[in-house]
Amino acid sequence: MTRDQLLARYRELVRHELPQRGRAGRWVVTKDHCFGRILLDHAVGGCWYDALDRRRSPAFTQLDDDQLTEAVALAERVMREGDPLLRQLNAQSLSWRGKL
Repeated sequence: MTRDQLLARYRELVRHELPQRGRAGRWVVTKDHCFGRILLDHAVGGCWYDALDRRRSPAFTQLDDDQLTEAVALAERVMREGDPLLRQLNAQSLSWRGKL
């Protein structure tokens, strides 16, 4: 995929597909910004706002090509595996933020 294709796929997954699937499946996370938090955190290996500029929006456009590829792949994996995987990823994201 080209970078533009990856950006478009990320946007589609986070804004539409994951929230729809989350609501339908009653997943632990259902809001687009929460999916974004989880994917960004995992792409950078910690709180995304410690690695990316919070003032530059959207944050996912600041990911390098490898990070963006990983974020899209992880989102696709969540689409396949659902809530059990999402619970693990969310717990790690919250842990990085000191919220567990």
